[in-house]
Amino acid sequence: MTINKDKIDDTALALLYLTLHHGYRAWKGFDWDVLGRLHEKGMIDDPVGKVKSVVFTDEGLERAKRLFKEMFEE
Repeated sequence: MTINKDKIDDTALALLYLTLHHGYRAWKGFDWDVLGRLHEKGMIDDPVGKVKSVVFTDEGLERAKRLFKEMFEE
């Protein structure tokens, strides 16, 4: 089976938005490969470190919000 990693990344980004706190941080409870790709795409700051949350970039926060609404809003 071929997996569309961009769709996985979009879904993870939308779910990161679900855990948004302090306006721009999200809990980093996702696979490290996914978080690494989101960082490479400029959606989040570098996820590596002891802090248990990641910081959205401005672009990442807007995209996460849009994706969250598209995927989960009734």
